[in-house]
Amino acid sequence: MDGRPRVVLDHDFADPDIVKVGDVYHAYATSDGDRHIQHATSRDLRHWTLDDSDMLPAPGAWADSRAELVWAPEVFDAGGTTGPGFTMLYTARDRAGGRQCVGVARAASPDGPFLPVGDAPLICPSATGGAIDASTYTESGQRYLLWKNDGNCCHLGADTWLHLQPTTWDGTRVTGDPIRLVRQDRSWEGGLVEAPTLVKRSGHYVLLYSANAYDGGAYATGYAVSRNLTGPYVKASRPLMTTDTFSDAVRGPGGQDVVTGPDGRDRILFHGWSDRGRVMHLADLGWADGLPVVRGSKVIYEAETAHLRDARVREAPEASDGKAVGRIDHPDSHVEFKVFAASAGSHTLSVRFANGSLEADGSPASATHRLSVNGTDTGTVDYPHTAWDNWRTAVRSVTLNSGWNSITLSKGTLYAELDLIEVA
Repeated sequence: MDGRPRVVLDHDFADPDIVKVGDVYHAYATSDGDRHIQHATSRDLRHWTLDDSDMLPAPGAWADSRAELVWAPEVFDAGGTTGPGFTMLYTARDRAGGRQCVGVARAASPDGPFLPVGDAPLICPSATGGAIDASTYTESGQRYLLWKNDGNCCHLGADTWLHLQPTTWDGTRVTGDPIRLVRQDRSWEGGLVEAPTLVKRSGHYVLLYSANAYDGGAYATGYAVSRNLTGPYVKASRPLMTTDTFSDAVRGPGGQDVVTGPDGRDRILFHGWSDRGRVMHLADLGWADGLPVVRGSKVIYEAETAHLRDARVREAPEASDGKAVGRIDHPDSHVEFKVFAASAGSHTLSVRFANGSLEADGSPASATHRLSVNGTDTGTVDYPHTAWDNWRTAVRSVTLNSGWNSITLSKGTLYAELDLIEVA
């Protein structure tokens, strides 16, 4: 596998959660209409075998038994010395309040079946829409539960917050009050945030989440970062994975989980829409000084924030962020970008440019920049005539190393200005 996003389970397998037991990866997913909770296994994260059994044969006395109302499992090894060793958190419809709420079940092995614990849901704030999409995070011997209050349900029009709440080690009982981390406040989020996943890398707590309407191409994945477990969390300026950042290769990416592969490197598994439903995808995941980069999902690097030599930033209202770089006109002029690759190999470089160059007779002329990658000349990027401030995109293939790389555009033939580059 070259690390690019690809379908690894071509079956309706939404909201995948992965736990490794021994040398076997176990994946659990939202109901496919027949089973309350689905289960698949793999030894390499690439080849999966779907289990025919239902991991949660009954969602509990408190819950509506309809399979289509059971969502988003989270399974973990509770490491107990007595009784069942594995816990499942899941979302189901509370009969009493009519809201989706988080329940808990236990099993002796990751192969199930999981049996509900207690006669009531674990988390169920009915006044704010109920609770969905549980996940867990552990630190210093303490387990924490993350969940979303389902404020966008039921025509409530309430905020959707992602919460952090301490639990017992086996996850069957909360031991403290929930702490609000982030809510919907970006236009691309479409009025909701959900599906939290919390990891810690390079001293950063990174909270990944999904947003927007789950049932179409607008569904997407973002992240927020904090130096402290309980926040404050600062959201990234752009989402991490969208239909557009994958250039339509994945539609509506979300429901993500982070897992360490057999080689010790991180991967991200998530669902995306196909004619089979929400199928499971796998991609390489890297960390640019603690911030996530997904192989195949475009990352934008603005020209005005790059290292400039004998070039100039100018105001450009039609450019991204309202600025562009021009005057790349001299033999030593260049714009050097530092870019990050989740894994080594071929990547797509998209350069957003404007070219108003003219031939001596006044006719439109093409222009070029010289392109070098990690100090090696790799030819040119060619720019057809567009007129100044008429921004278009030129595409090249580049080979990158895993981690940080330099991409440099320098003076070529005639003249062109730069808005940004995208690397995928």
